[in-house]
Amino acid sequence: MIGKIIKWLFFATLSVFTAVILLATAIVYALDLNNAKTSQLARFFATMRFIETQYVDEVDPAKLIDGAISGMVRSLGDPHSAYLDPATYQKLKEHSEGTFGGIGVVMGFDEADVRVISVMEGTPGESVGLKAGDRILRVDGEATKGMEPELVAASIRGEAGTEVVLTIGRNGEADKDYAITRDHIRVKTVAGRMLENEPGVGYIRIVQFSENTGKEFRDALNSLKEQGLQGLIIDLRANPGGLLTTCVEIAKEVVPAGLIVSVVNRDGSKEEYYSELTGDLIPLVVLIDNNSASASEILAGALHDTNAATLVGKTSYGKGSVQVIMPIPGQDDAVKLTIARYYTPSGESIQDTGVRPDVEVDLPEDATEDTQYLAAVSQIKAKLGQLAPQQPMQQLHPAQ
Repeated sequence: MIGKIIKWLFFATLSVFTAVILLATAIVYALDLNNAKTSQLARFFATMRFIETQYVDEVDPAKLIDGAISGMVRSLGDPHSAYLDPATYQKLKEHSEGTFGGIGVVMGFDEADVRVISVMEGTPGESVGLKAGDRILRVDGEATKGMEPELVAASIRGEAGTEVVLTIGRNGEADKDYAITRDHIRVKTVAGRMLENEPGVGYIRIVQFSENTGKEFRDALNSLKEQGLQGLIIDLRANPGGLLTTCVEIAKEVVPAGLIVSVVNRDGSKEEYYSELTGDLIPLVVLIDNNSASASEILAGALHDTNAATLVGKTSYGKGSVQVIMPIPGQDDAVKLTIARYYTPSGESIQDTGVRPDVEVDLPEDATEDTQYLAAVSQIKAKLGQLAPQQPMQQLHPAQ
């Protein structure tokens, strides 16, 4: 009897030991561990354990891991890769929807500031007194300086009826907090019209590339064609980008047959998108500025490289990289990671350099007329062999 028990214990112990070995082997395989990586993991866990046991206050292990993941991503030095906590991740998942809870402002970004470009009528932003030119210094106490544009937008957006506090800097005034209750903001991402007193000249503004933008663009373009469209201005200013698939969908309507964009992965493999558009092409002028980013740069770059359009304005933002969002297994957070880069048809990367306009035109903050728009109209009129007009047009912008 004792012999059977010993034999059973032996096989039970062997089974447990084997299971542990198999589990350890699986972990080593999954993490692609070698001696160097094992040594680094040992450093990590030793440091974590030291903090857990010796720090003067009680420590939440989950917060330590969150901080470690965030620091790991930040160490890449890539402004477009980030750790997304559960709240930010949820907001980003809602970012491409046409309806959202927001405050109704359009933002512009540069290295120093996040600025309000315009405030939509009848929105919470207007009701509390936000103005074009205001600097958004903090969102719910978190500084916006150095924060990626889409994360600023995601922080301002949220469920309708909830509150967000913006710290606003305004010239000649002390910084002030504005408590704003979000409301449902419906954004039509495309707007088009024929220009008054300019026969055959149309204008289409694309504010972002979301799920419905492709259809909205086709509808606007077809409507203008029915009204006698001969030349078109596409306005991509302050367009932060959006879905690559939507950008390609629109490019197929205006970019001549050939390559639109190449997506090059780490291993050098490519995913290429092509247009099959043939026949007579509509003369085009495209407006871009420092806040035209990502998908808007892809469209502008494709039109420029194929000689299908003249670009007017300022050099674009320079975001030529592709990000994917990986949900962390079993959790509500995620990691947004750059996995590839965009290249225009000529093989140029726009990362950090942007797309340069053919005709560079400033738009001063205190300008009384839209000088970039006027230059674009002059260019399209020249393409059509007509005189350039001198009539400014109100700009349409995306909202937050």
